[in-house]
Amino acid sequence: MMNGLVLVVEDEPLILLDLEGGLEESGFKVVGVTSAAQALSAFDAAPGSFNALISDIRLGDGMSGWDIARHVRQANAMMPVIYISGDSAIYWSVEGVPESIMIAKPFALPQIITALSTLLNQQHPLPPSEPRA
Repeated sequence: MMNGLVLVVEDEPLILLDLEGGLEESGFKVVGVTSAAQALSAFDAAPGSFNALISDIRLGDGMSGWDIARHVRQANAMMPVIYISGDSAIYWSVEGVPESIMIAKPFALPQIITALSTLLNQQHPLPPSEPRA
C-alpha cells in the first residue's frame, strides 16, 4: 500500500521508534524526528512531499506540536494532522488545527494507523480543470 510520506515528531526515542515501525509495517514512508527544529527543517526542505503530520505536543524547549501543525498547514491547508500527548489533550479544541485528531498517550499503534488512514481517506482531490472550448 502506497500511502505517502508521514512526518512524525516525538521527543521520546522509544515512542518514535514504535511509531516509525508500526507506520512502515502499514505501508507508510516515515521521516521521524525528535524536535520541532528538526521537524521544520525536514518539512521546509520538501513541503510538497509530505502527506501527513503526527506530532507530540510537548517537545521540550522551543516550539510545540501545536506550532508545527500551524506551520505545516500554512503550506498545505488540507494536511492531515494527528496530535499525540500524555497531558495536553484538554487544550486540543483551542490550540489544535481544524479537522485534526487528538490521541492521548498511552495509545495502541492501531489507533494511530486508523486515525491516519481515516484522515487520508477524507482528503478530496482537486477537481479537474475546466476543458477548453
